[in-house]
Amino acid sequence: MVQLGLIGLGKMGFNMRERLRKAGHEVVGYDRNPDVTDVASLADLVGALAAPRTVWIMVPAGDPTRQTVEELRELLSEGDLVIDGGNSRFTDDSANSASLAEKGIGYLDCGVSGGVWGLEVGYGLMVGGEHKWVEQAMPIFDALRPEGPREEGFAHAGPVGAGHFSKMVHNGIEYGLMQAYAEGFELLEASELVTDVPATIKAWQRGTVVRSWLLDLLVRALDSDPELDDLRGYVEDSGEGRWTVEEAINHSVPAPVISAALFARFASRQDDSPAMRAVAALRNQFGGHAVHMAGPSSGGGSTH
Repeated sequence: MVQLGLIGLGKMGFNMRERLRKAGHEVVGYDRNPDVTDVASLADLVGALAAPRTVWIMVPAGDPTRQTVEELRELLSEGDLVIDGGNSRFTDDSANSASLAEKGIGYLDCGVSGGVWGLEVGYGLMVGGEHKWVEQAMPIFDALRPEGPREEGFAHAGPVGAGHFSKMVHNGIEYGLMQAYAEGFELLEASELVTDVPATIKAWQRGTVVRSWLLDLLVRALDSDPELDDLRGYVEDSGEGRWTVEEAINHSVPAPVISAALFARFASRQDDSPAMRAVAALRNQFGGHAVHMAGPSSGGGSTH
């Protein structure tokens, strides 16, 4: 049994605490939400842990994570360890690590995949940092990862930053996979030949080369809403797809699928795309192609 301080008890952090406790570990959780927190402050969390302490951060990327790291820097002691398990940009990790190292505090960045299902099936973990800190935290990693061989759910990906870089690429791939499934769904829906789209997609779950956990989740969604018409086609992006495309540019690596999937998310947020209005206008100008004029309630351009 080991102790862990866990900061951030949202959808993933809450379930991570439960999975670790089920594995027999002691977890002291802190969250601003008084309904889920175990302690009232970061100072109380640190005070509840015996040295050498391990504290895992699961808060939003950017300033919230950076501020939490700086607060911990003043509360923790030499030999303690901080793990950032959020979706931070890998470029933040070197600064966080250097700041903590001045006080003799270790730092690991850990990409965590598993979403709300991780409590039941475990989390895929990609870690960056020094080997000694990885070994210190290994009981925690082993409890969080899926059952089975360690190498199939855990990787010490490299030095500081490697964990979040790996998770960034992972999420970029996820963008492309989801977009491919979505386009396939739309094409099946558009066809007059395919009369049972949910059954067709469900049949892909066994034996086909496109079977995957994401496909299983699409089938689950179709089971409850066969046309997916309860949803609006508006899709946010949390940053990792953008960063993946930026790094592809920086390394001169062609990534057309991931790039297209990212831009498709941008397009999903436009009720009336200015770009598509321009394309329609051009087609009308050079080829006399018909155009659909915007109605008074559409929010589009002039109908004159």
